[in-house]
Amino acid sequence: MIAEVIINRTAKKLNRTFDYNIPKELEDLILIGSRVLVPFGKGEKQEEAFVVGIKNNTEYEVKDIIRLEDSITNKQIELAKWMAKRYFCNVSDCIKLMLTPGTRTKEKKIKEKVILKVYLKKSLDEIEFDIEIGKIKSEKQKRVLKFIESNEGATVPEIEMFTDCSRGIVNTLVKNEYLELIEEKIERNPLDKKEAQKTKDLKLNLEQKEAFDKIEKSIENKKYEKFLLYGVTGSRKD
Repeated sequence: MIAEVIINRTAKKLNRTFDYNIPKELEDLILIGSRVLVPFGKGEKQEEAFVVGIKNNTEYEVKDIIRLEDSITNKQIELAKWMAKRYFCNVSDCIKLMLTPGTRTKEKKIKEKVILKVYLKKSLDEIEFDIEIGKIKSEKQKRVLKFIESNEGATVPEIEMFTDCSRGIVNTLVKNEYLELIEEKIERNPLDKKEAQKTKDLKLNLEQKEAFDKIEKSIENKKYEKFLLYGVTGSRKD
């Protein structure tokens, strides 16, 4: 099976389909609307692409799809094509509007944030001994070490804010092996711990009720009509 895909790039010359082979293990998983990873260009750089069509064969020599990311519906694909034609833009840009907020990055749906945290590298006894013998003379260095003693895992900006010391002081203590910087990854999922909340029944004013009734009647009659809602910001048009 062959997938027709649109590369997730803004270049106008890429606003067309490219053929890729669907591996056997993905034939039952990849559908129109799937977001996939494909090798693209001379260097075969991995690019994100959207499947907009599936066919039995192709006249071209094609490469395999690397993996399946996730999917949107066939109706959303058709809507994206209509939007691209109507507003003279790339199909891929319209498809991205259908994706869940926070999952539109090319490389990963949810990128990890890496932060540096500061920890003591020497024991408290060693540090206190070096202070006693005068090996650590700087009051600012002492202040930073005392802060880390009670707040291991603090970030450099936090140290700067709470001790009124510069990043250079921290770097010096790291260089002298009193402190160490450790990278920690934080997953940023925009949907994490989010729960759907049911809204209370809203009371419409006369103008809102009139607009709502017209739209509701059109939907019930399965009649396609256009409606323009006019109102100032905060007038509850949504």
